[in-house]
Amino acid sequence: MYIKDIKLSPFVVAQASESYQSGGTLNRWVEVLVDCPGSTGLFTYRLPAQLEIKPGDILSVPFGAQQLGAIAIRLLTQPNVDLPPEKIREVEDIVSVGFFPSAYWELLNRVAAYYYTPLIQVIRVALPPGLLGRSQRRIRVIRNRGEEGSNYLLASGNPSAFLTSTARQIWELLQAQPAGDYSFVYLQQKVKSAYRGIRELLRSGLVESYLEPPRLTRPKLQKAVTLTGTIDHDLTTRQREILEILRRRGGELWQNELLVICNASSSILKTLAQKGYIVIEEREVLRTEQGPALVGDGAKSLTTAQANALETIQTLDGFAQILLHGVTGSGKTEVYLQAIAPLLQVGKSALVLVPEIGLTPQLTDRFRARFGNKVSVYHSALSDGERYDTWRQMLTGEAQVVIGTRSAVFAPLPKLGLIILDEEHDSSFKQDSPIPTYHARTVAQWRAELENCPLVLGSATPSLESWVSVGTSPPSPLFANREGGQERNLNSSLLNQKAGDRNYYLSLPERINSRPLPPVEIVDMRQELQQGNRSIFSRSLQAALQQLQEKKQQGILFIHRRGHSTFVSCRSCGYVLECPHCDVSLAYHHTEEKAPELLRCHYCNYARSHPKFCPDCSSPYLKFFGSGTQRVTQELARQFPELRLIRFDSDTTRNKGSHRTLLTQFANGEADLLVGTQMLTKGLDLPQVTLVGVVAADGLLNLSDYRASERAFQTLTQVAGRAGRGDDPGRVIVQTYTTEHQVIAAVRSHDYLSFSQAELEQRQALNYPPYGRLILLRLSSLDPIQVQNTAEIIATALSTEEQFEILGPAPASILRVANRYRWQILIKFAPDALPQLPDWEEVRSLCPPSVSLTIDVDPLNIM
Repeated sequence: MYIKDIKLSPFVVAQASESYQSGGTLNRWVEVLVDCPGSTGLFTYRLPAQLEIKPGDILSVPFGAQQLGAIAIRLLTQPNVDLPPEKIREVEDIVSVGFFPSAYWELLNRVAAYYYTPLIQVIRVALPPGLLGRSQRRIRVIRNRGEEGSNYLLASGNPSAFLTSTARQIWELLQAQPAGDYSFVYLQQKVKSAYRGIRELLRSGLVESYLEPPRLTRPKLQKAVTLTGTIDHDLTTRQREILEILRRRGGELWQNELLVICNASSSILKTLAQKGYIVIEEREVLRTEQGPALVGDGAKSLTTAQANALETIQTLDGFAQILLHGVTGSGKTEVYLQAIAPLLQVGKSALVLVPEIGLTPQLTDRFRARFGNKVSVYHSALSDGERYDTWRQMLTGEAQVVIGTRSAVFAPLPKLGLIILDEEHDSSFKQDSPIPTYHARTVAQWRAELENCPLVLGSATPSLESWVSVGTSPPSPLFANREGGQERNLNSSLLNQKAGDRNYYLSLPERINSRPLPPVEIVDMRQELQQGNRSIFSRSLQAALQQLQEKKQQGILFIHRRGHSTFVSCRSCGYVLECPHCDVSLAYHHTEEKAPELLRCHYCNYARSHPKFCPDCSSPYLKFFGSGTQRVTQELARQFPELRLIRFDSDTTRNKGSHRTLLTQFANGEADLLVGTQMLTKGLDLPQVTLVGVVAADGLLNLSDYRASERAFQTLTQVAGRAGRGDDPGRVIVQTYTTEHQVIAAVRSHDYLSFSQAELEQRQALNYPPYGRLILLRLSSLDPIQVQNTAEIIATALSTEEQFEILGPAPASILRVANRYRWQILIKFAPDALPQLPDWEEVRSLCPPSVSLTIDVDPLNIM
């Protein structure tokens, strides 16, 4: 299959090799994409007679002096007329068959076309690590030669005496190596014209040639012991004991497990194998993410709104996009579970996408308690082997549920019956770099169309794009304004609405068991300061924290940034310590007691020790400003020594499994307070939490980004929704210096509707998404003058077009990161009629080699 509307570079001929003829039959050729940096065109190769290749197969091909991974694009009966057949090399081997069904292949091509990315780059993102790794041809001595070999050489006792000089050198090299195995490349380096000697050895039957697969994609093998015979008299007492243990264990165990149980060595097992009582063989072990043992869980009774939503989802036939808009704690996950259950029974699969890895343990546990071993996890925190094996498990065709982050949108699930994006509003679903700069929501919509299955977008604070896609401000009883005790009924009879042909709006307006949304208290920190409170905690928050342990309840404290302090400044001269590689201040990080004080850059990870004196004026008076998670936890320990704390941010969750460990500790009551950053806002279900405190909401509000208000409302509403999900009522305290901000007012009343209407009016006036479309060109270079000049040249070239608006060029909000200077150009146009966009290859040709250009389609981050 070949998608013609994808723009590819001109065809390129692979390097020459021997031509191939097969009994007068026509030669066959294949065009492939080769996984080589800088190579984006199609290459033509000849097909050996013994290989049955289909489009979408992963191949190994010779490319220069290497063996590289490649994707079969289309088969040809004749090569391009400009290519001499004798110059075309042969495909080496098939690495994996049938990886790309037609719908999946079309999805990859859509991503490549929409995000202006070479197809091979999309394939690299879609496949697990190492699958397109470099294979290599190896030569090894045939140890067990039968009677069919070159008898005259074997019978001589000295095969090398009959070989040419080149073949003899290679034979001696192989004989000197214990395994008798070397790569073709190594032999070429050691022996001149090695290919001739290797060909001679192959013809003589002394060696064999084989293709070593990429190292990262090898299945994991482990020795298994199987009982084959009855226990006989020729065994020692010890051997009888081992066989009896094996028999009681079902007659089959892994060898290492059996050795531990019996406290024996492998030599005794070898003896038993020689006597024929057991068989020892290598078997594949799937490397998959393992969760804790869970008690089985059954379907819960549904509220009326949940039942209506579930009925609508289950009655849909074919593609449809559903916005499931439910308040925090309204039971969206239970709707997901009950929507998936009947699909598994009829052999279909489901894909569930979440924004953060930190969300996967808790969600995975709920799904595994319901569906057992049919649930798999796929995200970047898995080892390469785990991702590879999980990927191959998907290809088996069995009904299963895959839970993962944005890259899992490419999971090759067969018979896909449902796709779910939980917390669909989250910006983590968008990839900024490397290319393709795809949004998982957009790709999921395409995939649902191609697979002809429903797509469910779930959120308590939907993105404005999703909100508009189901109709302009659909009527909803969701966020009735209860301010002052008066409820404003927006249309309580309409619990779901069909908007458009295949777009549906479903609402879950109440929490489970009619639990109320937590009241939000807004604290003006300006007044706190005027009244003499210089603590980072308001008096209201201090009192609430004091009550936590007294009532044996738990709380969450949200801080916008990690680290100890956002910057370090000299109180004498005002000098701020900055990163030498980026135009940002260094943040203070406190590792542990009595450890050296450390300053770190959150952009390039540069670190240095904290100086004793100001580098500018030598003053000893250096002060920490701002509050990160580390400083807040230190201040909590000082003011509330009895409170047990767990810090939950990217510094404390770096190690594999740390998300699960920390959340399990908190759920088990091992801490009173969970202190963290954005990860706390994303779907965590902790019924014992009654208090949520936001230390400084202003860090979310005052960003130079047109989406700042939307993100701030979503973050504050989501973190507030962590409180009061259990039997005890919740309470939310938000500290801010700008109580009059429209976002703060909307958060106080849980009023999504009024916020979205006001925000959409501003967006529409400025033609920003969802009423306009953006493409952001990001340029960076080590040379500040060159990147600025290049940005101006590109902007001038683009300005000749009248169908779109050019904003810029302008320096990025942080001009320098990791010693690279950054400029950007914003292209803005209407979404309904796509303009004649520029030829991106021509735009790229305007960039010198020292300037990199990234084309970010539909950017979420323009800072």
